[in-house]
Amino acid sequence: MRTLNEGELQALRNLAAKRGGSETAFLNIADARQLTELGLAVRSRQGWDITAAGLAYLNRLDSAANDGDRSN
Repeated sequence: MRTLNEGELQALRNLAAKRGGSETAFLNIADARQLTELGLAVRSRQGWDITAAGLAYLNRLDSAANDGDRSN
């Protein structure tokens, strides 16, 4: 899978926060559509929702960032 750009990554993090019950900021429609094409989000009646693949993507990013912090 390709690396997400900053806008797509922010949109994915917003969708994860939405899933957690938080109010989320404006979601860029182009970024959300791209996430849908990548299988990281799905369109719903309430807008967009993160998928299991989207959550796994964020978990891998966070895991890699934590591993990098430990090596410093």
